[in-house]
This record gives sequence, C-alpha cells and structure tokens, in this order.
Amino acid sequence: MITRQRPAAWVIALLAALTAGLVTAGPAAADDDDEPAQPSPKVELVLDVSGSMRARDIDGKSRMAAAKQAFNEVLDATPDEVALGIRTLGANYRGDDRKTGCKDTELLYPVERLDKAGRTDAKAAVATLAPTGWTPIGPTLLKAADDLTDDTAGRSRRIVLISDGEDTCQPLDPCVVAREISAKGIHLTIDTLGLVPDAKTRDQLSCIAEATGGTYTSIRHTDELAGRVKQLVDRAADPVVTPVEAKGAAQCTDAPRLKSGLYTDREEFGEHRWYRVDVPEGKELRASVSVSADRAVHQDYGVLLRAETPNGREIVRGQESGDGRTDVISTGLRYPRPEADDADEDDKYGATETVCLRVSNSFSAPASVKKTPGMPVELAVDLVDSPDEASDVASFGLGHGWWLLGLLVLVGFVAGLVWGWLSRWRFAVWRTN
Repeated sequence: MITRQRPAAWVIALLAALTAGLVTAGPAAADDDDEPAQPSPKVELVLDVSGSMRARDIDGKSRMAAAKQAFNEVLDATPDEVALGIRTLGANYRGDDRKTGCKDTELLYPVERLDKAGRTDAKAAVATLAPTGWTPIGPTLLKAADDLTDDTAGRSRRIVLISDGEDTCQPLDPCVVAREISAKGIHLTIDTLGLVPDAKTRDQLSCIAEATGGTYTSIRHTDELAGRVKQLVDRAADPVVTPVEAKGAAQCTDAPRLKSGLYTDREEFGEHRWYRVDVPEGKELRASVSVSADRAVHQDYGVLLRAETPNGREIVRGQESGDGRTDVISTGLRYPRPEADDADEDDKYGATETVCLRVSNSFSAPASVKKTPGMPVELAVDLVDSPDEASDVASFGLGHGWWLLGLLVLVGFVAGLVWGWLSRWRFAVWRTN
C-alpha cells in the first residue's frame, strides 16, 4: 500500500530514549535522578516584521496576518520539553536612517519552556506586531545565535527564520553570518521559510539554510507555514532524526546500504539515484522521499520512489506530482516482507532480502538556471515488524500493476455475467405478465 506521509521514526526515538535513560548504578544514582536525561532543545522563531509584510497575497490576507495565525497554532502545539523563544526584525523603527534600521531587532519572548501562561503571553506578544521597518537579517541572526548559546553539551539548537524579502543591511551578508555561526561549532541549525519569495529572496534564504545544514521552504499558504514550523520544532525536540549524508549511486549494485534513519543527498534534474536496504523476514520496509526545488523550476513535475529486487523487478512504488504551488514534493511506500515460502527463484534471497530503492524526479528548469549542485533530497527509511498475515497489496505485487489489472478484468467479467442474467430474468418476467 502506498502512502504519501513521511514514515514515523518512533522506533529509533524509542531506542534513543532508552539509551539516554540508562544511568550508572552506584551511590551517584540518586543525584542523577535530579537532572534531566537530556537537555531541553532550544528553538527561536525569527519573524520578519518589515513593511513588506503588509502585502495581501496569502489566502486573501496580509503576510503578517498569516504569520500571526500560524504562530498561534505553533505555540499551541509546541512540545512541553522544548524551550521556545520569539525574536523580531524590523518591528520598531519606522524612519529612514539605515544605521538605526539595521539595529532593529528585539527578543519578543525569551527562550524558555512553555506552560499554559507562557503560551498565552507569547500569543499576546505576537498579536501586538505590525509591519514597520527594515529587514536586518544578518544582525538578527547574530543576536538569535547569542540567545541560544550556552555551555550545555548535547543540546539541540535551531533557528527558524521567516521572511518575505532580502536583507537590507549589506555589507553584512547574512550568508556570511550563517557560515560564521556554523564555524563556531555550537551545533546550531538555521531553517528558512520564504513567504511568497522572489528569485533573489529564495537564493539568499537557501544560502543561509545550506550554510548550517538547515532547510529552505517556499510558503504561499497559511496552512503550509504552520505545518512546516510545527515540523521543524518537533524535529528539534527529537534530534534523533537529524539527517545523515548518503550518496546514492547510478545503479543498485553500487548503492550504499541504509539502515533505519533519515538521510540526505542531492539529485540533478531528471536523475535516478539508487540505495539499498536489507529487509529481514517478517519485517516491513517503510520509506519516503522528499525533493526540494531550491531554485526556479518549471511547473508540472513529479517524484517517483520504487522498491525493486536486485534483478530489476518492481515490488511496489510511490509517486506524486506537483504544479508549482510548493517547493517540496514527497511520496512514500510500504513493503511488508512475508515469511519464506515456495516462491519463484526471483524472490528467494534467504533470511534477508536486499531491496533496491530508486529515487527519480521529473523536474526541469529554464536554461539560465544552474543545474549543479543537485536539488536537496531527504530519504527516510524504517524497518518495523510486519503484520502476522501479509495482507498488504505490496506483498502480492499489486504495486506493479499487472495483478490489479487482472483483478479488474475478472471483476468486470463477473459483473457482466450477473448483469446479463438479471436482464434476461427481468425480460422473461415482463413477457410472462
């Protein structure tokens, strides 16, 4: 069965939680109970409140109104263990003095764990914001990094920057600032979201994210904004799912072997990349892939994720198409491997079966757009216990299409016979009466 939702990494998270919970037996055990097993992750939401946020092009309302609505939803959904803060840029100074405007950044709500009263206070602070001034992204990122820096080792730190325009405080290039933050080794990730961005804004926000291993997403609807910010906050709360780099191959025989986890790669337009996963008997493979269009591309594109045997026979597939409304497109698949039986020779791989995952895309772009490096790819792999009886259509090869076609033909044939018999019976009754 094909699913388009990202597979949950709860198995990995459970193992990490159990590992973190182990403490050394002895006299010091009582003292360890007073400290959390893992430091609270820190997240700071950085919101652009410059004058351009007045534009009314997100679901019929202003960008500022859409951001406020999204923030309210995010604050309600923030996990209790996450320390969250809010910083603004361009929210206070209305004048024309560049030097003053480039200092216009404020910590609207301190970085702390949210209780009921804290969520209410944060919402009230956001509600007072009105689009005002400049766009000092570089200076704001420096301040935000200071907000999150402390001496606690192993803490997850993340900045989520939401902006609708380029930095207006050059020569302090925000890309250079992001690289400097990354070079400090404080394990801080910056994710960027562009509200209805133009090409220059997209390039700058993408550069900021790439410098720290973060992600860039283009936003054109309120629900997209709320959903993406929630996802990033949850990722900070569960650092186990931090992606690991894995370079796909041009063919399955050379592909890297992946275990349960989250992986990143890059794929050029129209390229195929291969990965391998060993699936034991009685296990179900769940995989999903997301490809981000981090540059201007033509509308109408698609992503295909295929699970195949090493001999090239398709087991199951997941596919999705897009039309330019979002810069991220995802699809997924499931393959429950049944216990060994008297299957044909093509299916006999012993106790562990090698499944080849092929990621393909149909993106294209104008000739002026750079084709390298490739677009960011995020691949999630999970192996869970298979159902007692492999009733999933994938285990019978329905993802290939031939079984489904044969089933439809058989159903149509039987339905035709039944309909013909009923028609003759009705005609006979009509003649008799």
